[in-house]
Amino acid sequence: MDNRLRRLDLNLLVTLDVLLTERNVTRAAQRLHYSQPSVSVQLAKLRDIFDDPLLLPGPRGMLPTKRADELREPLREALDALGRTVAPQQAFDPASASETWRLAATDYAESTIVLPALRALRPASPNSRLAVVEMVPPRFEKQAEQGEIDLAFHTADGAPQSMRRRVLFAERYVMVGRADHPRLKRRPTMAQFCKLEHVIVSPDGGGFHGVTDEALAAIGLTRRVVLSVPHFLFLVSAVASTDLVAMAPLRLVRGNPALRVAEPPVHVPGYEMCMLWHERAHRDPAHQWLREHIAASV
Repeated sequence: MDNRLRRLDLNLLVTLDVLLTERNVTRAAQRLHYSQPSVSVQLAKLRDIFDDPLLLPGPRGMLPTKRADELREPLREALDALGRTVAPQQAFDPASASETWRLAATDYAESTIVLPALRALRPASPNSRLAVVEMVPPRFEKQAEQGEIDLAFHTADGAPQSMRRRVLFAERYVMVGRADHPRLKRRPTMAQFCKLEHVIVSPDGGGFHGVTDEALAAIGLTRRVVLSVPHFLFLVSAVASTDLVAMAPLRLVRGNPALRVAEPPVHVPGYEMCMLWHERAHRDPAHQWLREHIAASV
């Protein structure tokens, strides 16, 4: 680093800017609310740092040297830039903003979080854009750290401790089948439940064991899982058009006329759904607005 930068401080640069404008030590001192001797001492330091008189006595005040004239414009631009940098952040105005937000979500989070938020987001911030990207659990923490995504949606269990979080809702599992499923006219017994053919969502791909199977194993039982799919929306389509049944999150299936929802005979622990973000974006007004909007929409 240039040794002159080490010897400079912001106050000296501010003083130089005022001196170049006023060309008078007394008036500069009044504008800066300094004493005249203090400004004279600072001018002496500036002359030493720049190895130039900077301002010379003249018949009507002080005259800038050629070096001072060269400094005037870049100094003003630098101080303006510093002023904008340290100025308080302006309040976010969604109506006039043109933000681009990137959200990492599974198809479940798309349906239960992003879609409800979208209905009001577009009218509230019509010039902003939203990109929903695939949720990849091993990657989203680093993506948030590098600014590649703004928010991620994940269950509280397994969410990175390093990320900020807000619990959006608590979810529970229910049993679902097609609306006219012959074996769901009444709540099935445990034995009937285990004999039915089940479909399961396996985010890792191809798995046939999940939280329901863990709950059954704890009481010495098993069920028939005959189909494994990677996405919840395909699970919904599968049970709506076949005799397969599934354990599914209530928010995903409630109100769907193609499905019959029933309480399962076995208790399966639910989960909390969280909104996650990196510390780097925590205080950004636009980011704060987006988080509050989403939280109020679910």
